[in-house]
Amino acid sequence: MTMILCIDDLRELARRRIPRAIFDYAAGGAYEERTLRRNTADLDAMTFRQRVMIDVSNISLATTLLGSQVSMPVAIGPTGLAGLFCADGEILAARAAAACGIPYCMSTMSICSIEDVRAATAQPFWFQQYLMKDRGFNQELIDRAAAAQCSALMLTLDLQVLGERRRDPRNGLTIPPRLTLRNAWDVATKPSWTLKVLFGKRRTFGNLVGRIGGSSGIRTLAEWTATQFDPAASWRDVEWVRSRWPGKLILKGILDAEDARFGLAAGADAIVVSNHGGRQLDGAPSSISVLAEIVAAIDGRCEVLFDGGIRSGQDIAKALALGARGTLIGRSFLYALAAAGQEGVARALEILRNELRVTLALTGTSTVEAAGPHMLRLAD
Repeated sequence: MTMILCIDDLRELARRRIPRAIFDYAAGGAYEERTLRRNTADLDAMTFRQRVMIDVSNISLATTLLGSQVSMPVAIGPTGLAGLFCADGEILAARAAAACGIPYCMSTMSICSIEDVRAATAQPFWFQQYLMKDRGFNQELIDRAAAAQCSALMLTLDLQVLGERRRDPRNGLTIPPRLTLRNAWDVATKPSWTLKVLFGKRRTFGNLVGRIGGSSGIRTLAEWTATQFDPAASWRDVEWVRSRWPGKLILKGILDAEDARFGLAAGADAIVVSNHGGRQLDGAPSSISVLAEIVAAIDGRCEVLFDGGIRSGQDIAKALALGARGTLIGRSFLYALAAAGQEGVARALEILRNELRVTLALTGTSTVEAAGPHMLRLAD
């Protein structure tokens, strides 16, 4: 791990170590992937205001997220299939996050179950779920998250219908992975991944046991998603979740100031400015381009988190400068997990921490709370 110097190094290592279908599940976006590219391009276009001769001998990255102390303003965001990037990936992620002193958010579409992760970890974690047609299943997931003492529930709002992600059907992605003529050579050249996943705790969706019957290939999963995710969901349904969840509620998938105000009225403790990593509405704006207007609309009445395109500590600093309380990482985490398991995730977090610390120092900023627009060269 000594020559892993940036997230791109971990991405390249992951690309070599896992089958293409799994790698592309993380790397891809919807349709022509315009919004996926826009997320990173708009972050790259931002310019820092370098400052000198300011005392930055004592840089602190510590802050709070949802009232809890964290070592830096980062959380591992919810990502499906983490347990296929590395065996027991959700457990390894939760442990790495706890060791680093940051939150881990587990996805409903995880390979390990809520109970698997709870039994294997000592620290509370966040849990993410969707609004599904079956309100009984929603209630079941809420109850399971509460029983696991999850410290926050993250409700994803931007998946009422599933965006078309063309890489997955082209790669023949199935859950659990199956050996076919199309992927046989690719899998054969990844023996370490194959053996680890084969002997992992699970190879299909642990939280959906008993919900997807028969074949669990990608077609069946897409069909199940189409029947379960609720295109008729409304803010009343968000209020329903709020009334049943006793802890902190995070609403993820906000790209519009008006929706941010609706989320606040529905009882959110935090919102996540996110376009689902460019995996839903292709042609939507980048997350960073709408962050400032959403922060202004919220006006400090709940916390605003940022998600979309973060590959470095500099990207984190840009989001903080525009008013985010904290940030989520998704793809960067999956690449690290695929590259080297728990050690890879720990290395990714160390890279982000060091890059953020240096960036704050070179912009004359000593603490996370002091971050603001003064760190950037903004267009008139």
